[in-house]
Amino acid sequence: MSTPETSRFVRLRVELVLEVEDGDAVTKAALRRLAADPELPDEERTHAEGAVTEDTAEALAYLVDPFDLVSEVPGVELQQASWSSERIDYDPDSPEWDLGDDDVEEEDDEDGEGRPGGIG
Repeated sequence: MSTPETSRFVRLRVELVLEVEDGDAVTKAALRRLAADPELPDEERTHAEGAVTEDTAEALAYLVDPFDLVSEVPGVELQQASWSSERIDYDPDSPEWDLGDDDVEEEDDEDGEGRPGGIG
């Protein structure tokens, strides 16, 4: 009996909603990270410093790194990542923000049982 071929690659989708309680602290942390990056060219550093100073969402994008999220997971290697941040209107009571009702259909796992998209 042969085993069906399965991909070794997995797309992990994560969506976070953060409340920024101290925008200045976020901006300062992003500026410190930029200043500490020896591989960042001066022109790119100047552009990035302007972006994180003008927009807290941009500052968060510089502070949250997908590599950091998976670098300690044994047996995996990050192949590609993209992420973005934006300011949003957030109403936790709105059905639009129910994490259990993702726009992604439940998929069958190897045992044929679906797994919900939310935290559980």
